[in-house]
Amino acid sequence: MISDDFSFLTAESGRTPQETENNIIKRYEELAGTTLYPADPVRLFLKSLAYTLSVQNAVIDYAAKQNLLAYASGLHLDHLGELMGVKRQEAKPAKTLLKFGLSEALGFDVSIPKGTRAATKDGEVIFQTLENGVLAAGETNTDILAECSLGNEKANGLRQGQISEIVDPLPYVTVVENSEDVTNGDETEDDEHLRERIRLAPETFTVAGSMESYVAQTKNASSEISAVTATSPTPGIVDIRFVLKGGELPNSAMIELVQNYLSAEDVRPLTDFVQVSAPDIVEYEIACTWFLEQKNSAQYALIQSAVNKAVENYVLWQKEKPGRDINPSELTRLIMQAGAKRVEITSPAFEKIEQTQIAKETNVQVTFGGVEVE
Repeated sequence: MISDDFSFLTAESGRTPQETENNIIKRYEELAGTTLYPADPVRLFLKSLAYTLSVQNAVIDYAAKQNLLAYASGLHLDHLGELMGVKRQEAKPAKTLLKFGLSEALGFDVSIPKGTRAATKDGEVIFQTLENGVLAAGETNTDILAECSLGNEKANGLRQGQISEIVDPLPYVTVVENSEDVTNGDETEDDEHLRERIRLAPETFTVAGSMESYVAQTKNASSEISAVTATSPTPGIVDIRFVLKGGELPNSAMIELVQNYLSAEDVRPLTDFVQVSAPDIVEYEIACTWFLEQKNSAQYALIQSAVNKAVENYVLWQKEKPGRDINPSELTRLIMQAGAKRVEITSPAFEKIEQTQIAKETNVQVTFGGVEVE
């Protein structure tokens, strides 16, 4: 495990400004055979020299660390990625299918031109169609691919039906809504996601289709993808399940994007048949009671807030990775760390989760059980 306090600086050069100053003064006193008192002009000169050297040492340490994957950032990380054939993923706007509808079927076609806009009720998020569409005679609705004008991931999280206002009125068209959740917009890839892809890059060099290779290639498809599992239920079949940031399940557009990416001739081994889908949901409920130690009674409000936050963190922890067992011990640990004296967990009970599944909460009930003496 890499230490967070790792430094290229040695004890002799001084790992901190104070150590640098102490080393310089000590060495001078040894060579000159004298003692430098606080107001001595020579000591003041050496202190100013120590400051300059400390700044220089910090720059040297920073520059050296930028050559290491664990510490590199920004353009330095980009250049390390180039060595492994990995480039930072650029921002791309969210897309969704907009369903345009009529109040009743007509006996003629109704055109929906490219660039037609629709928005959320507050008007803050606007999508525009990417192609010309037609409501054919006799039909009451049609789906057209649209892109968020804000770009990137700002529209992510919109649920089905939240885009419901027609910005550009169309003859006969009375209804518009997004027919699926919006989750496939990307901001420019952040350093941590890029760092993980660079670390996994050697796995993509194989032509055998290893598990880690498919994990790495799936993450290459979008910077929104946070966790992936790859299994082979039968020879030649590869089952890919993934989730997005915040434990969000992918919609059909994101699944199709990953399917197309993994099916490319330079990605998929010839003998593999790749199936991409969202993890199967295993539902669970949270019902727990926590108790406060009497000596901490004055901190009840603060601890209660921390306990609620701990439960939120547990919910996120459970759903941020496919194949993660439903583990009430983790919930107990988080609540105890928040300041509770003890915890009684009614549900969930421990449950084994398959690699193709993911745990998702349906109901959360956290109760304060009262104050107890130690």
